[in-house]
Amino acid sequence: MALRREGGRVVADALGRARAVSQQLVDDLRGELDGIITAQSADPPDDEHDVEGSSVGFERARITALLSSAEAHVAELDAASARMASGDYGRCENCGADIGGDRLEAVPTATRCMRCAAPTRPSGVRP
Repeated sequence: MALRREGGRVVADALGRARAVSQQLVDDLRGELDGIITAQSADPPDDEHDVEGSSVGFERARITALLSSAEAHVAELDAASARMASGDYGRCENCGADIGGDRLEAVPTATRCMRCAAPTRPSGVRP
């Protein structure tokens, strides 16, 4: 794979930039969640009588889910950087084949080639 062999620094820089953006999102979401929690603590909503009570609960759940997803993405980017440092970036963790530059460009955190990443069908089930 040309990206891995010849442009390793380019890929490492791109992973670093993606991680910085993702970490900023994590920090922003944590700040937003902290603000919601602080506001709830200061003035707990009365879900039975307060129309906004359920909205605050929904927002808290939404931000928590977004934060979880963003943190998982940062972890995936860190794992991709570790694979880059060890020389395993771009190699399928399942079969050892080259993942391919197009796939890595689309999904820089990919750990499997297209063949191994494709969903499998139970035997006897036709497409």
